[in-house]
Amino acid sequence: MDWVSIIPPLIAIFIVFWKKEVIMALLMAVLSSEALILLTSASESVILAPISSIERVVGVATSAGNTRILLFSLLVGALLAYIRDSGGVTATVNWLTRRGIANNRRQVGGLTMLTGIVIFIESNLSVLTAGIFARGLFDKFGMSRARLAYLIDSTSAPVCILILLNGWGAFVLGLLEGYELEQSSASILWGTVAFNFYAIITLVIAAYTVFADKVHGPMAKAEQQLDATQSRLSAAPATKARFMVVPILTMVLSMVGFMFWTGDGVLSQGSGSKSVLYATVLATVVAYFLLISSKQFNHHRAVEVGFKGMGELLPLVSIVLLSLTLGASLKILGTGTFVAGMVGEYLPLVFVVPMLFIAGAIMSFTTGTSWGTFAILIPIGVPLIQQLGLPPSLVIAAILGGGIFGDHCSPISDSTAVSSIASGCDLLEHVRTQLPYALVAGSLTLVAYFIASLLMIG
Repeated sequence: MDWVSIIPPLIAIFIVFWKKEVIMALLMAVLSSEALILLTSASESVILAPISSIERVVGVATSAGNTRILLFSLLVGALLAYIRDSGGVTATVNWLTRRGIANNRRQVGGLTMLTGIVIFIESNLSVLTAGIFARGLFDKFGMSRARLAYLIDSTSAPVCILILLNGWGAFVLGLLEGYELEQSSASILWGTVAFNFYAIITLVIAAYTVFADKVHGPMAKAEQQLDATQSRLSAAPATKARFMVVPILTMVLSMVGFMFWTGDGVLSQGSGSKSVLYATVLATVVAYFLLISSKQFNHHRAVEVGFKGMGELLPLVSIVLLSLTLGASLKILGTGTFVAGMVGEYLPLVFVVPMLFIAGAIMSFTTGTSWGTFAILIPIGVPLIQQLGLPPSLVIAAILGGGIFGDHCSPISDSTAVSSIASGCDLLEHVRTQLPYALVAGSLTLVAYFIASLLMIG
């Protein structure tokens, strides 16, 4: 398919920025991708593209891992509704303020970042916990949900890829295990920490926005345009902080337990998708029983609130489903492989690492998946290490950083959608306000990889 394989993601991105409509953009991208796939099949007609698209959605939904992501995204709505309508959010905000833990905007931002950093075992859990925890605090101190979405999105993935004692590390380690290299896979992986410039720079910029209490560009405008609608999610009168604190603690602690359980006693081998779903289910059940036992809600009222919360997230859950569908379709179309092929074998050695970073960013941006980018680019990068004698950790770090950079910029990324869900921010506003920060970090990273290549490769 060559260059035509990038048409579907380009269609999606064009419609997103033209019509400001993500679901329509994803639908058109899926349709065009399926049409291109049918063009290569002599036995099928392009007219069947709509039917093929429906079947692709069904195929994605029948994947156990994808179904867990969708269920998790729906249940988050019920959990948010329980802790919101119970008055637990308002009570927790008041308690933190009285204790002096969150008395100003800097403390609130720092607490949000710290929450995301501490929960490094799974990126979705990190985003979810920090987002739910900080919503009420951001509302209280007049900070926009766009700022919250940026902060949790720009903390979770960089921290997960730097600490590596999680599913991210296990996944990349698994990709490296099949190759014969001078260093062990584990030592190469740990060596990437110092060279993952994008993750480090992104965390530094996020910390700057917190401790300088300054935002720029579209995010500054979003702060100025704050309106009353953003505080409606935490408007329930204060009751007891336990209605929020207990479910969140349940989710975080049970997540660790489920990671150990699904990994047969090894945390990094645990299933992130299983663990985050089980933990969210358990936290939702705990929140339900807290409400029932307090006599604040009866069973029928609690069920009504739960389903109302799920309904509020249906548009975003639909975006997650269509993002996963587009990713599956683009995999068959070969979009990722084509983008990876842009790293030519005749490049001067000093440009190979920066180009791997760019290729990873473009691939992740157009396909909406950083993990898929790792799966395609690492098998391309490792032979370059073997044949050209490139520093292994530098090459792998560039691929990992590029995948996260593209994910942060992409409006069709499922992790972008999850950050929007967790923060209560509109998806397109999150992309628009985060993009300048991601581009600055990406540009600095590109320069850093060029300098590192000059020093280490010559």
